Amino acid sequence: MLELTDLHKRYGDVLALDGMCLTARPGRLLGFLGPNGSGKTTTMRAVFGLVQLEDGRVRWHGAPIDAAARLGFGYMPEQRGLYPRMAIGPQLRYLARLHGLGRHEAEAAARRWLDELGLGERYGDPLAALSHGNQQRTQLAAALVHEPELLVLDEPFSGLDPLGVQSMSRVLRERAGQGATVVFSSHQLDLVEELCDDVVIVAGGRDRLAGSLEDVRAAGTHQRAEIRLTGGRAPQTVPEVEQVDERNGLRRLRVPAGVDAKLLLERLAPDGGVERFALQPSPLSEIFREVVGAGVVELEHAGGHGEHPTGPGAP
Repeated sequence: MLELTDLHKRYGDVLALDGMCLTARPGRLLGFLGPNGSGKTTTMRAVFGLVQLEDGRVRWHGAPIDAAARLGFGYMPEQRGLYPRMAIGPQLRYLARLHGLGRHEAEAAARRWLDELGLGERYGDPLAALSHGNQQRTQLAAALVHEPELLVLDEPFSGLDPLGVQSMSRVLRERAGQGATVVFSSHQLDLVEELCDDVVIVAGGRDRLAGSLEDVRAAGTHQRAEIRLTGGRAPQTVPEVEQVDERNGLRRLRVPAGVDAKLLLERLAPDGGVERFALQPSPLSEIFREVVGAGVVELEHAGGHGEHPTGPGAP
């Protein structure tokens, strides 16, 4: 289990982490969510000792993380971390050797992961010759080549086409199914909702809401209702109910959390004629906006500081 407790970090005048906490468990996928500048990348770097924290604890299975433990970790940075002019196969083989694999094991692992991600025929091609999406797949292969116990991925789905997203999603599910701890950040909230078991939403350098996906969705102040009436009729106007959209007569509504479904339906359709009615927790995207909306405004007003500031104290 990965445990980050009360992490603090400043880059000059920029407060990057302000008490960040995170817990990721084996066999589960954790979505690490937040607006730009919220501290996600700094937190991920702290796991690998790439950030000198001012305070806080970073632990793996209850113990401080040392160099030996990090050999069992895999990291996929948002920015390219591979050599653009070097062939991708030898790069993966080299990285596998750095993680302790023997020569033949490293070669087999490099070829296996390139095959797994649909890049087997590109073994001898330089990274720069690959498309953006295939470079992203290669970066994932580099993080996986030594079969890590902990996999930390910063925006792994960025720039991937639907087939690439499907391939990477399958790999991450398989790794979690084999007992690995998987943490990834993403701005694609629908994908997080589809993939993840657990979610941490952060803003302003600290965690704001964390738990299982079900618990996080249930924490919203509103729910989502769907209703379709016969003849395409519109439901009655209810003051506390807001229509989100309408498609082919099916209307999606935003309603207060905890509302009585039977009473709500009676108010929306007092004359009956209901073809469909369902009440569900809010989607993750709406929870995200509720949790970080104010924080996003504060960041924008502060000048839009990112997570890689330059100037005094920047890495």
